[in-house]
Amino acid sequence: MRHTNWYVITGAPCSGKTSVICELERKGYSVVHETARAFIDEELKKGHTIEQIKSDELTFERHILYTKIKIEQSLCNKEVIFLDRAVPDSIAYFKSAKLNPNEPISKSGLVRYKKIFLFERLEFEKDRVRSEDQAKAAELELLLENAYQSLGYHTIRVPAYSVQKRLDFILRHL
Repeated sequence: MRHTNWYVITGAPCSGKTSVICELERKGYSVVHETARAFIDEELKKGHTIEQIKSDELTFERHILYTKIKIEQSLCNKEVIFLDRAVPDSIAYFKSAKLNPNEPISKSGLVRYKKIFLFERLEFEKDRVRSEDQAKAAELELLLENAYQSLGYHTIRVPAYSVQKRLDFILRHL
């Protein structure tokens, strides 16, 4: 198992993760942007719809899982890095899609993260990439917390503050 100096920012869709990750990056921190969002954006640019992109949920979720693994394999263990989601998030997404989570569970044992920040949900807003709704977001929030806790992590809940207050909260907890 690789022990790292990486901090995971996770939470349900529409919890403000991307805004904080972008602010961390602007302040000079190394970040990894959300894999699923990047992949979906690329596919939408090719003319595919969300429904087409996610038509085979197992293939979609496995692609995201293995892309995250590949990205994490390329990172330096000692560097302070903030990740917008990490491999264990796939456990929650597999479960939410009613897929067997054994694969992401086993892959989640490859890396040990420094701390896990779980963002509380904000008011839900649909966008062109988000296929979930408010109910699915609530389900995912619980599944994400359970996934990390089942791996022995203590999740640090980040209240639904402004971007700046969330950023300050995270930096105080490093």
